[in-house]
Amino acid sequence: MQQIQVGTRKGLFLVQRTREGWQLGTPAFPGEPVSQVVADARTGDWYAALRLGHFGVKIKRSADRGATWEEVASPAFPPKPQEGPWKDDPTPWSVDMVWALEAAPGRLWAGALPAGLFVSDDRGASWQLVTSLWDRPERKEWFGGGYDYAGIHSILVDPRDPAHVTIAISCAGIWQTRDHGMTWANTSEGMDAGAYMPPERRFDGNIQDVHRIAACAAEPDVLWAQNHVGIYRSVDGGMHWAPIPDPAPSGFGFGVAAHPEDPQRAWFAPAHSDAQRMPADGRMVVNETRDGAATFRSHGKGLPARDAYHLVYRHGLACAADGQTLAMGSTTGGLWVSEDGGESWECISRDLPPIAVVRFA
Repeated sequence: MQQIQVGTRKGLFLVQRTREGWQLGTPAFPGEPVSQVVADARTGDWYAALRLGHFGVKIKRSADRGATWEEVASPAFPPKPQEGPWKDDPTPWSVDMVWALEAAPGRLWAGALPAGLFVSDDRGASWQLVTSLWDRPERKEWFGGGYDYAGIHSILVDPRDPAHVTIAISCAGIWQTRDHGMTWANTSEGMDAGAYMPPERRFDGNIQDVHRIAACAAEPDVLWAQNHVGIYRSVDGGMHWAPIPDPAPSGFGFGVAAHPEDPQRAWFAPAHSDAQRMPADGRMVVNETRDGAATFRSHGKGLPARDAYHLVYRHGLACAADGQTLAMGSTTGGLWVSEDGGESWECISRDLPPIAVVRFA
C-alpha cells in the first residue's frame, strides 16, 4: 500500500492508496508547521521536523508509521564564539528550521536554516554539528536566497557508499564529502550566476543559488538540479554541471524529481519566473524529460488549466520507487497524484494548508 507524507503549515497529513482510491487522513501535529519528513526504510522509523517559531525547532519520531509520536532531540548550534574568526559572524547561531532530513545506514543527516549540517547516530537522541563544513572560511560569503541567511535544503546520500554525501545550499552551491563529512569540496563547476551576480563572480561556485537537487537511485552519478537560473544535469556524480536550455513554458522553478531507475528521465514544476512565482499564463503543468533533457513534454491533464496561482516548493514534487507514481503539493494547498508517470493528475485536495514537503513512505 502506497503512502504519501504531506508536511504542511498546519500539520502532517498521510495519504494512502486503498481499493477505493487515494484517501486523505487527519493530521498529526494539527496546527503546527511541518518543514520536513523522512522515513528510514532500515529501521521503520519516521521523523518529522516542526518549525515552531518562538518555541524553536522540534523533531518527532514514530516507530509505528505515524500512529504515535515521541519527541527526540533537536539539532542545535553551540554557543557563538566570543573570540576568533567567527566572533563577528552575522549569521545567527540558532536553528530556525530543519530544511532537509535524510536517512543513511545508522545515521540521520539534517540540513538547517541557517546552513548548518547535523548528524545523529542514535535515531535522533542527539545531534552533532558538522564543524568541518560550518567552520569553512568560505561560509563568510554564503548568503540567503528566499531567506535572510543561507540554508541547506538538499542532502543526497550515495546508495553505494554512505560516506559520500552531496548537499545543496542556497546560496552556496553544491558541496560534497567522501569521508562521512570530515572534508568537503565545492563541486558547482558549470553553474552560472550571471543573472544575479557581477560578471567576475558569475562562475564562482560558492555563490550559486541551487534550488533543489535529485539523483537517479539506480545510477546515482546522474543528478538533476533546479537552479535559480534554470535546469542543470550532471553525469559524473555532481562534479560538473551542464546547463539545459529552458523548456516551455519556463526553466524557473523549485521542485525536481528524478526517476529512480531511468537516468534519462526527470520531472520539474515550472513557475513563470523569479519575478512571477506562479504558473505561466495561469496554467499549471509538470515538465518531463525522457531523453536526458534533449526534449521536454508539458503535462497538464487534471491540473488547473486557468486562473492558477500555485507555487511548488523545493520538496513539493516526489516520485515513488515504482517510477510511475508522483505526488505534488503547492503553496496554496493543492495536492495532486499521478499514477501514469506524470501524464495525468488526480486532485486529492484543494484545501490543505500550504504544503512544504511531499514524500513517499
